[in-house]
Order: sequence, then structure tokens, then C-alpha cells
Amino acid sequence: MYLVIDIGGTFAKYSLMDSAGNITEKNKKVAPRTNYSDFKQMLFSIIEEQDLPTIRGIAISCPGTIDTETGVVYYGGSFPFLHEVNLTKLIEEKYGIEVSIENDGKCAALAELWLGSVKGAKDAVVMVLGTGVGGGIILGGKIHRGINLSAGELSYVMNSIDPVTREASFFGFDGSAVEMIRKIAVKKQLEDSTDGLGAFEFVNQNDREAMKVFDEYCINIATQILNLQYILDPEVFAIGGGISAQLLLLERIKWAIEEVKKANPMHMATPNVVPCRFRNDANLYGALYHFFMSKDKLVFSK
Repeated sequence: MYLVIDIGGTFAKYSLMDSAGNITEKNKKVAPRTNYSDFKQMLFSIIEEQDLPTIRGIAISCPGTIDTETGVVYYGGSFPFLHEVNLTKLIEEKYGIEVSIENDGKCAALAELWLGSVKGAKDAVVMVLGTGVGGGIILGGKIHRGINLSAGELSYVMNSIDPVTREASFFGFDGSAVEMIRKIAVKKQLEDSTDGLGAFEFVNQNDREAMKVFDEYCINIATQILNLQYILDPEVFAIGGGISAQLLLLERIKWAIEEVKKANPMHMATPNVVPCRFRNDANLYGALYHFFMSKDKLVFSK
């Protein structure tokens, strides 16, 4: 068995998985954002719960810029104290078990490449819609990292820029599912501004105010899909994140692509947009697949 750990902003989810991606056990612990010492103890406690002689490897999904060759984390997202920490070396030296680590967005893309909606694709973009916009770019059947390890960091893509102030609007904000839901919640006076199900009740009822916010959001997503189609010309775009469970999302993104094309007749591209297969467990599958790839292990499909 393999121990797979997905370090998220609130919880560290972990599971035991076999080489075909079957999950036999799954659990989670609160991921401390207080300091490195608390975080490290949480990580060690997950590992020490296991029957270590049966664990053939540990695969980690982590926020931040990740040097997968050395195991060093840079910046660390919600965990800034992980900057320049070598988690791979830390765990391998303590427990004597092989460890791999990969960026969380790239893990989501790897999950889709291994067993999901872009399996077999040579070139693809996986777009994960959440607090920002994460995901990964697949070129030649492999995850593309770039010289600074930041390829696929779509949140930093600029939608527009003020030529006077040089201030930009970023795709990470305009494409944020969390921000879109917050806007609907405010307009419809929901008690909880993070209530995605409540917000989508209004969207699915075709409420005028809710649809205006949702359609603007889908136009922003569609615009960047078209931009990426011209830059990378991938075979397929896979849309993930918790919001992708809403069937209307994909339908409306495709509608938005056609709306942008109608208003701008020079467009010739016709992106192929599909839903991701994996949602909450995507990073677990992707982390395990990265482990197999980085350690030259055999990979099996379900």
C-alpha cells in the first residue's frame, strides 16, 4: 500500500491506496497554519498511525511552488513557513520510506491524465475552479512545469490592465468560484456568503440577479479558455473543482465561448471542454501517479 497525503488549506486528507488507485482507507486532520513545528507534528502523526512496514511509499500533494526533483517547497501558499523546506528529505530520513511531493494543482491535472477525462491526451489543460484558478498544463503527455516551475499557475494570468496605473485584473479573482458565490449570496441576502448550494438554487431557478453574476463568471472562464486555445492549442480542457458538480456550469461555459466568438468574429477556435472525473479526491490520485512517475514504478489503470 501507499500512503497519500493531500495538504489543503483547512485539512490534510490522507488515504491508503494501491497501485491501481483503489482507496482502502481515508481520513483527515486539521492542517495547522500556525507554525512549522505544529505542522510537522501533524504530518508525523499521520505517518505514525500507519503500519509502516506495509507502506511502500508516501506521496504528498502540497500548495506552493514545488521542486519535484529535490523535494523543496517554495512559498507554500497557505503555509508560508514551508518556504524552502525539503519535506521529502525530512520524511525519508525520519522513516526510511520513499517520498514524492507535487504541487496540488498539478496533482489534479495528473489525476485526470492517469485515470480521468484527459487520459490518453497528448496536450490538455486542466482548470480547477476554487478560491482561485489552479490546475496544470499537459504537453506531450506529461505535466509541463516551466523554467520557474510555475507553468499552469492560471491565477496570475491578467485579464486586463489599466495603461495609466498599470493595475491589472487577475484571472485568479475573476475566475474564482468562491468569489462568484459570494457575489450571489450578497445579492440574494443569504446568511452564509460561502453557501454554494444556496447560491446555485437561485442560478438553477434562472433568477435574474444570480444569472447575471453567473454569466459574467462564465464569460471570464470562456475568455481564458479561448486565449489558451490559441497559445497552446490543446486537444481538451477539463474543468474541475467543487463547482464542477453543478451540471449547468459546463453548459454555460460552452454557451459563453459561443457568445464571445459571436461578438468577436475573428475567432476561429472551437475548444473541446469536458468535466473532470475527479473532484475532492483528485489530488490524492495525482500525488500517487506522480510518485510512480518520479520513482519509475509500474502504473496500473482501473
